[in-house]
Amino acid sequence: MRSIVAAKLEEGRIRRGRYGSDESYGLTGAFVIQGPRGAELRIMSSSGDGWEHVSVSISWRCPNWEEMAYVKSLFWDEEECVMQLHPPRSQYVNCHPYCLHLWRPLAEAIPMPDPIMVGPRLEG
Repeated sequence: MRSIVAAKLEEGRIRRGRYGSDESYGLTGAFVIQGPRGAELRIMSSSGDGWEHVSVSISWRCPNWEEMAYVKSLFWDEEECVMQLHPPRSQYVNCHPYCLHLWRPLAEAIPMPDPIMVGPRLEG
């Protein structure tokens, strides 16, 4: 995770109540910010048990790729790899119907396929 909290995140930090935190918590906390398409993004982030974790929800629909990429850029450097997981159905935890999660293990690099498996790299 980044070492500096983006101003937009700090402005949207939840400071009171059950999920309240202050700047001394760094990137750990709850935040409400406006996303790149205007939707209100509710974000919770933590680090522990060998993982960095960020959840992103919108009250009326799931976040889209652009919104998840935007949140990823607020918490991690552009060259850090993070992932969304699709666990076995028996391990689902669903506390919010429109919430997606980003994960990064701390002890090892995430294995990635060769980019050519996704498609040819387009120049320009």
